[in-house]
Amino acid sequence: MSNESVTVRIDPHVHSAASYDGHEPIELILEHAADIGLDGVVITDHDVLSESVRAAEIAAEYGLIGIPGVEVSTAHGHLLAIGVESMPPHRVSYEETVEWIHDHGGVAIVPHPFQRSRHGVRQRDIPTGSDADGRPSGVDAIEVFNAWLFTGYRNRKGRRFAGEHALPGVAASDAHTLEYVGRAFTEVEIENGESLATVDPTDVLEAIRGGTTSVSGKRAPVPMAARHYAIAAGRKSGYYAKTGAIRSATAARWAAFTAASTARVGVLQGAHRIARVAAWLR
Repeated sequence: MSNESVTVRIDPHVHSAASYDGHEPIELILEHAADIGLDGVVITDHDVLSESVRAAEIAAEYGLIGIPGVEVSTAHGHLLAIGVESMPPHRVSYEETVEWIHDHGGVAIVPHPFQRSRHGVRQRDIPTGSDADGRPSGVDAIEVFNAWLFTGYRNRKGRRFAGEHALPGVAASDAHTLEYVGRAFTEVEIENGESLATVDPTDVLEAIRGGTTSVSGKRAPVPMAARHYAIAAGRKSGYYAKTGAIRSATAARWAAFTAASTARVGVLQGAHRIARVAAWLR
């Protein structure tokens, strides 16, 4: 077995247009993530999984590792379920939701902890530790850097909580628009990896559970993201110009079809009327 390791750069908390507060199609997010140097991005829409699953299925087309996920609303606050392909239960306790995620092979990550204005969980409601058989029964990681927490206070509190409970820390952009994707990201070290091409989603999930993570980002753009805004603006313009052209062409084809159909109906109706008049004159 190889003693080498591979570092994967992943943004594990990104929203698409499928979220009530998201804006971007998944294709645009994946294209942008690849362009700025990420190796993976997890679409975590609010209580909606379909677009995330689709993003994971097509991620390889963009040279990315495809991992599905969702930001689920529990009875105690939001929770990221990473690596699941079906929806967790809705509005049940944090502990029950974490157990469900584990039973379905996923990783449970606390997003923007303690920020109640954004449905962050209270400290007292976060399950930690192991069960009587030594199996993990608590969350797998804490989002210790969320790029949307502007003052930094909650990020520091999250780091302290993770340290006190020996939990891995992750960083994420929590992006709702394209230019924020990758403003914070997690570097996941895959031990005994041969190359990035051999890394699969299971490797990433296991590494997060194992704690071989480090965080990168700041509330201003990360170093590699100095070009984010320009790239995002250009990419969005190109994408919507392309889709707009497609829609315009589709609309033109539909208009032509409608006009032709109307003309055919008019001819048929005219012929029918002439036949009726001819019948009356007989």
